[in-house]
Amino acid sequence: MRNLLAMLAATTFLTGAAQAATIYPLDRATILVNSPFDFKIELDEVHPEGDVAVTVNGKPYAEVFGKPAEFVAEEKGDDDAALGSALILRDLALAEPGRYTVEVKAGEESKSVTWEVYSTAETPKAKNVIFILGDGLSVAHRTAARIMSKGMTEGKANGRLAMDDLDHMAFIGTSSTHSIATDSANTMSAYMTGHKSRVNALGVYADRTPDSLDDPRVETIAEALRRTTNKAIGVVSTSELQDATPAAVVAHTRKRADKAEIVGMFHDIQPEVILGGGSAYFLKADIPGSKRKDDKDYIQLFKDAGYALATSRDELAAAAGSNAGKLLGLFHTGNMDTWLDRNQLKKGTVDKFPDQPGLVEMTQSALAQLSKNPDGFFLMVEGASIDKMSHPMDWDRAVVETIELDQVVALAREFAEANPDTLIVVTGDHTHGVSLIGTIDDNRPGDQMRQKVGVYDEAGFPDYADADGDGYPDSVDVARRFAIFASNYPDHYETWGPKLDGPFQPAVQNENGEYVANDAYKDLPGAVFREGNLPKDNDTAVHAVDDIVLQAAGPGAEAFKGYMEQSDVYKILADVFALGTVQK
Repeated sequence: MRNLLAMLAATTFLTGAAQAATIYPLDRATILVNSPFDFKIELDEVHPEGDVAVTVNGKPYAEVFGKPAEFVAEEKGDDDAALGSALILRDLALAEPGRYTVEVKAGEESKSVTWEVYSTAETPKAKNVIFILGDGLSVAHRTAARIMSKGMTEGKANGRLAMDDLDHMAFIGTSSTHSIATDSANTMSAYMTGHKSRVNALGVYADRTPDSLDDPRVETIAEALRRTTNKAIGVVSTSELQDATPAAVVAHTRKRADKAEIVGMFHDIQPEVILGGGSAYFLKADIPGSKRKDDKDYIQLFKDAGYALATSRDELAAAAGSNAGKLLGLFHTGNMDTWLDRNQLKKGTVDKFPDQPGLVEMTQSALAQLSKNPDGFFLMVEGASIDKMSHPMDWDRAVVETIELDQVVALAREFAEANPDTLIVVTGDHTHGVSLIGTIDDNRPGDQMRQKVGVYDEAGFPDYADADGDGYPDSVDVARRFAIFASNYPDHYETWGPKLDGPFQPAVQNENGEYVANDAYKDLPGAVFREGNLPKDNDTAVHAVDDIVLQAAGPGAEAFKGYMEQSDVYKILADVFALGTVQK
């Protein structure tokens, strides 16, 4: 028995060693024909170059790829630690569609991956694509937005969201290459490149080297559009423009926090419309409020490139009406304030930035500018604060942000009615662990707030009203309101109601570096302590692994169906725009 166990252990060890090599792109990667990407092999051991054999479909790789890779005898990690040998071939493009099996052998190390290189329709199916993303958009957000915005009578909604009637639907898997859990960087990157990646990564496969900017790149949709078309590109978000979702349209970095560098990547691509927050990373270091560490003045650089600049709602209206070919709108040094804070509560940072446009206004300006291009456009619009308010469990703000996003969908549908050659895609990048379970009624009997939670038949219907008919609740501070709760949370005080004094901050860091319940809410009427179910290094709720709902309408929308990976979505976008035609 002892000899048998020893043999099994040795076999297990050798099997692991034989699979030690890593090949990028990873196994089952889908690659657009003629789309540039970086090819890399990482070996766990140091090998002489002559001992490394690489084949593609049984042939020497350089014969198939058309050129040899750079051989790195020994890659270095943090503190100059040895990582093993590597081969790197930048800007590889494959002109023939089909299956490519790449095999590497070096000593006891071996690895095999298979890629699908795909082509697209020869002629575009749509002239324009409007890609609308609610960051963190979950089914509960949609349900709550519909009821809050439209009302409900005798069990039937009194109206429908604009996104409800988009006629094609799919469930979208969001997991990253190294984890079932995910973040906004790798999820949006998968949509915008067709390649899945690791948490925090944008437009790259995350390799082992410490430099966040040298990882193997894949082409973004903005680069593909610049390479193959004359279409205009637009990026609109209520977040910092360097944040993960808008950055994914153009960026290549292992570290989404490389925000100063991401501004440079926007400048490299120069989308015709760029609207959002994050001006702090456009300002050179000696300007108050700047978060750069260099003397690059990207405000001036964009102006020099022909951009009209807007920093307020009024300036946006003026710039959108001008004849300038390009439009840069920077309305906040950081993330823009939520609809609820801008329009009703005047909290957050509204006192410092009192004239921020909303997501609908920014989208209107973007469409007006982009539609001037006779070749069409790709527009990405992000409702960022659905996610940013769901993390701290500030549900009222998150739901109202969902209503604002839906009004963007209504605007897009109106545009598509006049321009039927427009594909509309509405989705999220990941979900949150949020559920709408009933109502909280201040008039229910009981000394504790949890006694005022109504479920099943006792839930009734909430009291939200929309007297002015703008689609938003006149107030979120109503007697019978939504009971929305998170499945995951840090230590915090549950307050059972809207956060009228400013966005919720459930946990703060103590002297030991742990996140504990924020005492600022401790003495609010009815507040109760909730012990968290997350590790104490989490200060807010985290993303869920649940599938995302995607809906679409317009030319090519019929391809969205069943279960799809986020990387599959890119294939449809590429096909709709005919980005991968094969020369005959």
